[in-house]
Amino acid sequence: MDKKLVVKMIKNCFKQYYEADSMPIGEKDLEMLTKRILQLKEDEPTANLYEVINDTVYEFLTG
Repeated sequence: MDKKLVVKMIKNCFKQYYEADSMPIGEKDLEMLTKRILQLKEDEPTANLYEVINDTVYEFLTG
């Protein structure tokens, strides 16, 4: 799985909730989310990547 693709998809997902210029996430949290998503995808290879990312970002925001 390409880490750069996952990071780009995470940033695009945040755009649903915030303006493009304001990202409510730092590099440390972004790295943590990326690792979590990659682990979830590795554990469940048949899971839809888009859904995994959306669910993870939503959980992060509602936390």
